[in-house]
Amino acid sequence: MSGGARQREEVWSTRRLLAWTTDFFTRRGIDSPRLSAEMLLAHVLEVPRIKLYLDPDRPASELERAAFRELVERVGKHEPVDYLVGSAPFFSLQFKVTPAVLIPRPSTETLVEHVIQHSRRTPGFNAPLIADIATGSGCIAVALAKNLPNCRVLATDISPPALEVAQANAAAHGVSSSIDFRPGDLLEPLSGFKPRYLVSNPPYISDAEWAEVAPNVKDYEPTLALRGGKDGLDYIRTLIAKAPATLDRPGQLVLEIAAAQKAAVLDLVKQSPGLSNPRVLADHEGLPRVLVAET
Repeated sequence: MSGGARQREEVWSTRRLLAWTTDFFTRRGIDSPRLSAEMLLAHVLEVPRIKLYLDPDRPASELERAAFRELVERVGKHEPVDYLVGSAPFFSLQFKVTPAVLIPRPSTETLVEHVIQHSRRTPGFNAPLIADIATGSGCIAVALAKNLPNCRVLATDISPPALEVAQANAAAHGVSSSIDFRPGDLLEPLSGFKPRYLVSNPPYISDAEWAEVAPNVKDYEPTLALRGGKDGLDYIRTLIAKAPATLDRPGQLVLEIAAAQKAAVLDLVKQSPGLSNPRVLADHEGLPRVLVAET
């Protein structure tokens, strides 16, 4: 083989890097291996993901390969890609994420979409006060403020580092003036307010399920935002019990839940005086994931 042929074979182009990394991530059991490879390489090259396909034969420099290799190794040990690149998509927006906050998931978009559509079509809800409990990255609060320009959001979280991330996201998307970030536990920061919507993606993983949680979640995302007690319902139970006294009338409680909790959560609502018409909405995968109840 000629020296020129060997040199061509050793070039690590964008195409070759993506192919090798996708295969490596697949063998390591990484979720969405191709997307993960694209996110990492786009981050290292400082280009939009689409650029990877517009110039697939671009050779990576030695420094770029070294930076990419380090990130690939970390993902191979199940460190979340979103933390490594510092952002995650949600509701067609990009959100800053750090290990202080949960990484936004598509299931939570069902909650946001419900509130947007309900507010737009329901008299009395078109300029709502919305309380977002355990806001984390602020993805729910920011997405609602972006899509409901007449709304006002009170976003609470017990974690000061999480609130800092949420505030940065609100500023990045130009909705800081629409969101009041308040530190405190669950509903405590809402004293004196009567929101039209009470929304939350609370911790809901049960103690029994915790051992089976994937390592990229269990070992890296904030435990405080994940574990919901023995049956996973500690926080959900509190929110359901206190919702009637917290919400305006008419108002809505909208909570993300685990699919396996549907029956238990509906029973909790039925036992809660002041809440009516409970139902659970399906997420993008057809799973029952979002509780809706009314005052």
